[in-house]
Amino acid sequence: QAQLVESGGGLVQAGGSLRLSCTMSGHNAFSRFVKAWFRQAPGKDREFVAGISWTGNTVTYTDSVKGRFTISRDNAKNTQYLQMNSLKPEDTAVYYCAATLVDGIRNNPNEYNYWGQGTQVTVSS
Repeated sequence: QAQLVESGGGLVQAGGSLRLSCTMSGHNAFSRFVKAWFRQAPGKDREFVAGISWTGNTVTYTDSVKGRFTISRDNAKNTQYLQMNSLKPEDTAVYYCAATLVDGIRNNPNEYNYWGQGTQVTVSS
């Protein structure tokens, strides 16, 4: 059974940066998974943030983070990343990494089989 473990959240001032990491264990086909990051703010639905194909050649972002966030993956380390720059208070949320073997980057959380435990990102104004 695959497990995802996240790290890298925290408290940062507006305009600052954070990098989230998510490492998969318990599965020998990490490189074939489509990977994504979602976030959930209090009282809101879980929202797609970014996704990356299993080759790493295709990436997708929600409009609100384009130009500020970068998703990447290192298949040799079974790890995906989310570099977040120019953070805004509205980026405050619990961030989750997710993985699926369904082909193509999907923005529906129901299409992801594996989830990290979540990491809190708080951006102060």
